[in-house]
Amino acid sequence: MTTPPETTAPDPTAPETTAPDPTAGQPVPVWRPNAPTETTPGTVAHRELRTDLLHPTGAPLTVHLTGLGSDRWEAAATRLADGVALIEVRATDAVTLRAEWRVPCVGATAYWTPDTAASRWLPPSWSAPRTVSLALGAPVASLVGTDDRALCTAAAGETAAPVRVGAGVVEESGEFAFTVEQELAPGGPPLSVRIDLSGRHFAATLRAVTDWWAEGTDHPGIAPAARMPAYSTWYSLHQNVDTATVEHQAALAAAVGCESVIVDDGWQTSDRTRGYGHCGDWEPNPKAFPAPAAHVAEVHRLGLAYLLWYALPFIGRHNEAWDRFKGRILREEPHLDAAVLDPRHPEVRAYLIDKVSRAVEDWGMDGVKLDFIDRFAVTDPPPAPAGADHATVHDGVRRLVADLDARLRRTRPDVIVEHRQPYVSPGLWPYATMVRGTDCPLSPAENRQRTVDCRLTAGPLAVHADMIMWHPAETPESVAVHLVNALFAVPQISVDLGAQTPAQLATLRFWLGVFRRYAEVLQLGALEPARPDLGYPLVRAHDPRTTVVARYAPLPVALPERDDTDIPQVLLVANADSDPVVLLTATRPERALALVQDCRGEILSENVLDLVAGVNPVTVPTGGLLTLTREV
Repeated sequence: MTTPPETTAPDPTAPETTAPDPTAGQPVPVWRPNAPTETTPGTVAHRELRTDLLHPTGAPLTVHLTGLGSDRWEAAATRLADGVALIEVRATDAVTLRAEWRVPCVGATAYWTPDTAASRWLPPSWSAPRTVSLALGAPVASLVGTDDRALCTAAAGETAAPVRVGAGVVEESGEFAFTVEQELAPGGPPLSVRIDLSGRHFAATLRAVTDWWAEGTDHPGIAPAARMPAYSTWYSLHQNVDTATVEHQAALAAAVGCESVIVDDGWQTSDRTRGYGHCGDWEPNPKAFPAPAAHVAEVHRLGLAYLLWYALPFIGRHNEAWDRFKGRILREEPHLDAAVLDPRHPEVRAYLIDKVSRAVEDWGMDGVKLDFIDRFAVTDPPPAPAGADHATVHDGVRRLVADLDARLRRTRPDVIVEHRQPYVSPGLWPYATMVRGTDCPLSPAENRQRTVDCRLTAGPLAVHADMIMWHPAETPESVAVHLVNALFAVPQISVDLGAQTPAQLATLRFWLGVFRRYAEVLQLGALEPARPDLGYPLVRAHDPRTTVVARYAPLPVALPERDDTDIPQVLLVANADSDPVVLLTATRPERALALVQDCRGEILSENVLDLVAGVNPVTVPTGGLLTLTREV
């Protein structure tokens, strides 16, 4: 839960709720190219909303509000905690409401968003805003400064309908501007914006945002298998899947520590040319999977859960369903040989729910992988056609995933449902159990950044890495580096396990054992990634007993401060950098037992270290692990 609103008597000079000043003006406007002035609505209302927030420079924060199309709206600012305020605007007439505020761009190092293509640079204010909705993105951003402290973290409360979120450097003033724009209607949800100027670590401010989003949300829980290593068929087999091959890989996967298998594209077609022209009928290829229920039972006998892939929005041209639904689509995608179905139609939703539910109801599977939900986020969708029972696409999508979830849970209450970046909206949390980083094959640094980004705003969901693959000639040390880059997520392995060398398999078994043993702190502990502007070269997670640090660059590792308890404290340092000399920095002398293992888990040394106040070098090979048990 978020920090509750203050209950003490307010300072009369800084009231908790501040009424807008209708006479105030706008800040100096920023330049935006090709602004269509001729389409400006007849009524434009500007108001200024004072808050009790202060910039790091000590200046007060003011929010400028613009109503396009009506002046019948009211705004208020409420203090939630020190340095945190909630802005709310409610309308009694249809209006496009835009909120803008600025912070001095002093000491800024990165602009963080959950976008998978974000480079963390500080964009100019004239950059096009990003439109987020239920099926695409999440309405949150953070301007990060030195020491990884947030200069300003902001989030919108609307997580289903489209919201336009903009930000950037104002060239005219050297400030950083934030904008949030939303369509308001009488009786509809308000514009709700949470602004955090508390100056905490940016990850802490993002955790507070997810707590805010989670208020009033009831999540059904996460099946244990969803937090354990998995095997995926995609990069290892692509569409070349059949009963015998999947069962062979599943047996090998169980032996190295995986607890589920995810069968991807190819099960529904004999075509092997990729594309999505054969999606939509969702019938098993009878030659490859002649008896799906018996096949699933055999995978269960091996000790693995089973998930099956569906490209939920696509209807392919080479399916019987094409002629049935080609008049109920949002758009065609000729390059994919498919079209995106329109979820506003009840018969479209009923068809998809019936097809996907068979995996659990008829074949005994443990869950489904729902791919391409972001394709429902169509720019300027066609008006709701005859027969539609929802006016907006996002309402149709929400009805689809909610009804599908209810249907699946009637058969399997602990069903596992995978979503993927970029559809990471908290509005989808109740209908998913895990979210995977989007595709980045053979890119360990990208996998690290995307999984950490997901972790920062995933709320209750388990976060999975993109499928981990490597070239057959890769060294065991490099295999370990791939795995350590996904250390703070659930790894999905996607290589031919039967073709691995004994050293590669030993590395895989060792690191999957680390994932399993420390899953609670790695996935549920407080996450503190460093330097988003540099791609998180050091990431830390901790709980009261254990701290895990992954080192992706030759950076020193600070020993956590000791608490007053008599609980033994453990520090793990995973070295994914080529430099084997790890510098441990301590604030005072102490003794600790140091265990150093190589990438395969072989013990290289085990001795007592007398740590000094200052710098303590310890040799940890690339792909290796240091376990430091500190004396009570």
